[in-house]
Amino acid sequence: MIWTQRARDTLDEAAAYIAEDSPEAAVNLVERALDAAESLSTLSERGHIVPELNDSTVREILVYKYRLLYEVAPAQVTVLGFIHGARDFNRWWRSES
Repeated sequence: MIWTQRARDTLDEAAAYIAEDSPEAAVNLVERALDAAESLSTLSERGHIVPELNDSTVREILVYKYRLLYEVAPAQVTVLGFIHGARDFNRWWRSES
């Protein structure tokens, strides 16, 4: 399992935002995201194909209201991002890719 810098940054941003109101909730979010990502080592195909991309190698699973985006390759899974479901995906994808 590899986390890109963008994925680490977006997870950190989400946790920092939540921590403003509830540090405990922020810790829970990070733990849940890390557990979900780790589970992809054995169950990588379980996520949905990201509809905006329609690429079978780029998938997502939900962690609370966040989208954990990842890419499946034969030898590894790479986490690409962790963004709130209400965020404009296309704008985020274009600005970050």
